[in-house]
Amino acid sequence: MPLSISRTNPYTAPDVYQLKQEDFFALTAPYSISGNIVDIINKRIFSGTIYVNGLGDIERIEERDVPELHYILPPFVDSHIHIESTMMVPSEYARVGVRHGVVTAICDPHEIANVMGEAGIQYMIENGKKTPFKFFFGAPSCVPAAPYETSGAVLNAAEIEKLMASADIYFLGEMMNFPDVINRNPEVMAKINAAKKYHKPIDGHAPGLRGEMIRRYAAGISTDHECMTLAEAEEKLALGMKILIREGSAAKNFEALFPLIDKYPDLVMLCTDDTHPDDLQAGYINTLVKRALGKKLNLFNVLKAASINPVIHYKLPVGLLNVGDPADFIIVDNPDDLNILQTFINGKIVYNKGEVEFLQAAIEPINNFQAAAIKTDDITVIKTRDKIQVIEIIDKELYTKALIVTPKVLDNKVVPDIENDILKIVVLNRYIADAKPAVGFVKNFGLKKGAICSTVAHDSHNIIAVGTDDKSIVKVINAVIGSKGGIVAFDGKDMQLMPLPVAGIMSDKSVGEVAGQYKVLHNMAKEMGSQLTAPFMILAFMALIVIPELKICDKGLFDVVNFEPVDLFI
Repeated sequence: MPLSISRTNPYTAPDVYQLKQEDFFALTAPYSISGNIVDIINKRIFSGTIYVNGLGDIERIEERDVPELHYILPPFVDSHIHIESTMMVPSEYARVGVRHGVVTAICDPHEIANVMGEAGIQYMIENGKKTPFKFFFGAPSCVPAAPYETSGAVLNAAEIEKLMASADIYFLGEMMNFPDVINRNPEVMAKINAAKKYHKPIDGHAPGLRGEMIRRYAAGISTDHECMTLAEAEEKLALGMKILIREGSAAKNFEALFPLIDKYPDLVMLCTDDTHPDDLQAGYINTLVKRALGKKLNLFNVLKAASINPVIHYKLPVGLLNVGDPADFIIVDNPDDLNILQTFINGKIVYNKGEVEFLQAAIEPINNFQAAAIKTDDITVIKTRDKIQVIEIIDKELYTKALIVTPKVLDNKVVPDIENDILKIVVLNRYIADAKPAVGFVKNFGLKKGAICSTVAHDSHNIIAVGTDDKSIVKVINAVIGSKGGIVAFDGKDMQLMPLPVAGIMSDKSVGEVAGQYKVLHNMAKEMGSQLTAPFMILAFMALIVIPELKICDKGLFDVVNFEPVDLFI
């Protein structure tokens, strides 16, 4: 049944047309829209009409019988995302979000900040403003993520203080340096106190922290999206933290944590954290809502987690279907199938039955890239002892294990052991031209030939590669150096490269092009033998030296449990 938008005076519906960017900042024509209105707060669904005024706000809501069968509900919110991980700039990401009923994203621009510093943050804010989508950016708290790696920029406490004072900054980004929080490092505490000074929430990042460590960490930190078990989540909830249930491309915690939604309906939210473009095209927060309802969870509790709780927690100017709110809402066919028919932002139709109603924005690349080509001799590992430390991957988790193994040795050189799935992993500093590669070994990646490489390598975004032989590894590293950023796969014969000219982590292409190129690379990695759910995403997180147990950065292996560099040989 078509949507009912009244054209009687004084409420006249706007024509459906592809809006120009400037149209979103003009007044909208008053109109009314009818249907089954989903009142999440009061846990009821009623037949009625919403009246939108010329400012794009809800002027009144009238409960009355209407024939429409469709449903009107508040829009979905991603409560924690790094837009950069979609490999799209904000303006292009927005065009995907509205298709899935998402109009708001709480964004930590941590990735681009590690490359470009404050200039990168401003780039994301300004690019997002080119669309009607409601982006809310935070100030990244850990640039770099830890002082043991090389990033392209540093944000100290004074710079965080400056950012906290900005009206464009809504929160302090995830505090990943948990050891320095626990030990009350003065620089880290100054960043936390700056957020408190301006009454802005502080996001957490505390994978696996329990007992006294989480009690010390949680003081003043309001959220966590790194829980892997119900017990861990409930311990954090008891300390006053809110839990963001994450389902991204690599880290998938929904199945473990979904019972929290009915048990703690006011204290949980939904997020993706890091998601790749093909996954985002396939489904988003709407898909998580459908999965939750498939678990027989309470409809209103699920919608609270998907819509209401993030808006309240972060104090966002986003409409929740209340009188006086901005007219932000979505139209779905029914709560079971949850097909998005239309999406409205500030009273304007931004998505209408398959069509995005705002234009693509111009994309201007920025970058910070100095790395020079390397040779196979640069990544040769000469045996010095009988045992090495190896990173063990756990699929669908960012957490890794540390193994001690006897390596495969040829001509006194430690080489990849394809039979036992122990491959070579290399990280190269991209910010200077004469850096020496850091070399380690990783288990469970699964490649049987060739190599893959990326300049998306959390969080400093140096060059990271994994492969079955040195020639292939060097070939893919030099390929991304030649393009000054990108992801690449080489199967020993053919190579596929996706350039990422925006800071070496995002494309300047449309969502369709980005998703298509990425899918080719993803499938190629699978054909090369990897059985991982998201090979490129897992590769990117092998450099994140704030998630236990063992990782690798441009300076070498890092023991995250003890928070110190360690040798390859043991």
